[in-house]
Amino acid sequence: MDGKTLALLGAVIFVAIAVTATAIEMTRQDETPANPVASMIAPSAPDPLREGQRRCQRLGEAGARDAECLRVWAESRDRFLGLDRKQPPTAPQAASPATPNDDPITKQIAPVEPSMAGER
Repeated sequence: MDGKTLALLGAVIFVAIAVTATAIEMTRQDETPANPVASMIAPSAPDPLREGQRRCQRLGEAGARDAECLRVWAESRDRFLGLDRKQPPTAPQAASPATPNDDPITKQIAPVEPSMAGER
């Protein structure tokens, strides 16, 4: 077989496989749940935090000065960060005082002076 015939045979086989895969995919039935109503998410109880956020959104720029909006935003932030407002915040541990030479970032190495012994 010459190269041209071999390339044509490969192309025909490729097209046949592509057509077969397409036909199988088109005839396949989608698996639907037996009870489509059960798969729907049930509406939950109204969230007062969400309602407060909507109210503050409607206030626009005035919301930055509203005490209730500031409380809602703080509660929303705490919920997002996973903080429990009922527990008192823990104070960070006091670190021992560090001297400037202990910090590896600010530690400066003095440049090495060339030896003056060879010059007179």
